[in-house]
Amino acid sequence: MWDPTTYLRYGDERGRPFHELLARVPAERPRAVVDLGCGPGNLTATLAERWPDSRVAGLDSSAEMIAEAAARAAGVVFSVGDVRDWYPEPDVDVVVSNAALQWVPGHRDLLVRWARELPAGAWLAVQVPGNFDAPSHRALREVAGRPAWRATVAPLLRRPPADDSAVGYAELLAAAGCVVDAWETTYVHLLPAPADADHPVLSWLEGTALRPVRAALDAAGWSGFRAELAVRLAEAYPVRHGQVHFPFRRVFFVARTAARAEENP
Repeated sequence: MWDPTTYLRYGDERGRPFHELLARVPAERPRAVVDLGCGPGNLTATLAERWPDSRVAGLDSSAEMIAEAAARAAGVVFSVGDVRDWYPEPDVDVVVSNAALQWVPGHRDLLVRWARELPAGAWLAVQVPGNFDAPSHRALREVAGRPAWRATVAPLLRRPPADDSAVGYAELLAAAGCVVDAWETTYVHLLPAPADADHPVLSWLEGTALRPVRAALDAAGWSGFRAELAVRLAEAYPVRHGQVHFPFRRVFFVARTAARAEENP
């Protein structure tokens, strides 16, 4: 279960990649725009603001997220669904997916299918985290691998992708006939760390990677897992001057379908 309130604790930091991704999509008058994995809808609403004459829709697998989205983004049609079951309608000119496809097994095949099914000249704009080897995720895997948690928690964690580089995605979509603009950025988020609050990286992970862990454990188990992880995160991300420096790598790509090789997206 996704908790929109927990996810939005760091809304500004989570939203920045979305805006930088969309800045590289020069579509002027798309007929329809779809946000796949739209979450709580706060970012989807900006799509409707940018393209007010377009039909804008958001799709997410979480009913809780869609309920939040429907309450905050007027003029957007939201629905609950699995992105693996989504097929573009003939007028979809822009598809956006921000920090969602990392949750979808086999999403590279999905990207190729979308690129082939979208109309000629459509835009496919995607951002995925590239932080599977970050200290935060290494600490999570280490704690999950301890005897107390191995059987219950370890199978729930996402496996690092074989290739999560901008080059890998660019090659994939170029082979599908797209012109691709791909890049990577490592943000250094400065997270406030009040002395009377949880470690901020722990709070960050509770909104995403720790969600299936929390769902699988009872109260005592979750308390123990959380406490052990907190110790490791405090070692990996020390508090300095009341804040934590939290590097976060992101991978971006914008692909234009069936465009001529000499065109630039």
